Amino acid sequence: MTLAKLRSLAVLITGFLFVAISVMIFVPICILLLPSRRLRIGACNVYGKIVGRFCQLIAGAHIPVSIAERANQLHPAIYVSNHTSVFDVFIAIWTCPLFTAGVAKKEIVWVPFFGVLYLLSGHLLVNRSDRRQAVAALSSIARLTQRSRLGIWIWAEGTRSRDGRLLPLKKGFAHLALATRLPIVPVVVSGAHKVWEKHTFTINPADNVTVQVLDPIATLDWREDTLDEHIARVHAAFAAALPDDQKPQIGRASCRERVSSPV
Repeated sequence: MTLAKLRSLAVLITGFLFVAISVMIFVPICILLLPSRRLRIGACNVYGKIVGRFCQLIAGAHIPVSIAERANQLHPAIYVSNHTSVFDVFIAIWTCPLFTAGVAKKEIVWVPFFGVLYLLSGHLLVNRSDRRQAVAALSSIARLTQRSRLGIWIWAEGTRSRDGRLLPLKKGFAHLALATRLPIVPVVVSGAHKVWEKHTFTINPADNVTVQVLDPIATLDWREDTLDEHIARVHAAFAAALPDDQKPQIGRASCRERVSSPV
């Protein structure tokens, strides 16, 4: 076995054990906090700060603390990130401010250990194969956000990009903006697609991964009939901030029209 494969295996085993142990600590906390969804979300955000930073460090990422501090300064907001790798998850849960609800597909509950915590946490689970359920779930998180002064974290592409290039954005985040009038904060992750490639268990050094928290985009004047224009503006902000090898393909639309779910 090569040195690179041994390193990759060591990172995976160390990360998995840390995630598992951390989950066993935070699951009882979430159970105690079952009466309060807001507090469960906050507790899971604390978990993310710990686990996300640890996994970044063992992978060799050097993301400055100022990134998370800037995201926190803009709270509450709808934080929209691009998604190219499983490694993005650890960047997201560390960057994500306290009292920010995540939006994830329902299949996440089957992820060993982490899925149990997510199920208890109060973060949003969406069935992407059932549009009616997905819309209802988004409506419920919008109401919770308004009641409890929460932020929202969402990967607007709806799936991981296979080659790292920005995909068209689904409309779920824009509908959340219409419902909450929270500003959109693009969180641009570059280089993560080279760290943990899709459908592999190979971990490459993450020393070239960068994160940018862009200026917020106001949504107070957004309208349903001009939604595509607003989504295009967000997509353009991502495209301008990404390196050349992650910019969207020429001619690719900025939003998805025909999808099974809005997220």
